[in-house]
Amino acid sequence: MNNELLLKIVKTAIESNFKDEVRVDKETLIKENSYLLEQRACFVTLTLNGKLRGCIGSLLAHRSLIDDLIHNAISAAIRDPRFSPLTKEEFENIKVEISLLTPAKPLEYSSFEDLEKKLIPNKHGVILELNGKRATFLPQVWEQLPTFNDFMVHLCKKAGLEPSNLSALPNIQTYEAIKIKE
Repeated sequence: MNNELLLKIVKTAIESNFKDEVRVDKETLIKENSYLLEQRACFVTLTLNGKLRGCIGSLLAHRSLIDDLIHNAISAAIRDPRFSPLTKEEFENIKVEISLLTPAKPLEYSSFEDLEKKLIPNKHGVILELNGKRATFLPQVWEQLPTFNDFMVHLCKKAGLEPSNLSALPNIQTYEAIKIKE
């Protein structure tokens, strides 16, 4: 897998929003790199001056890697509800990070303490689901929230749940991510 190529696909997809003549040549890329047709889930994270500027992704592999990259790149740039659409000027200075996800696996646990023992910081991405509400944090979120309690409290809030809901033992799935950065 060519990391530089994956980053170029993401940057080109975003740039195509600003320049009509720019487009991802999917046909040629697939012909030369058949792995782009594999069904893969990924996240695209954009940062500007070291701060988050957009992050959108797929938790489940449901389309080809090239299509997931293009869709999530454009979505991170213009559809992340936390931010206004990326401007052409901002595009010139963004940094891109791609996270290629492994399939999520259910994590069996019997208590909050048991969950803490089983989650591996900086390795596990976590999907939390309870009462129809769901949220995820990529493994790299452990860098900003290094303690188990902080990580889980913020994940609950992201899902629209109170941290006290953790006593209800929500469904937890874990996955890992291969990070590709500029």
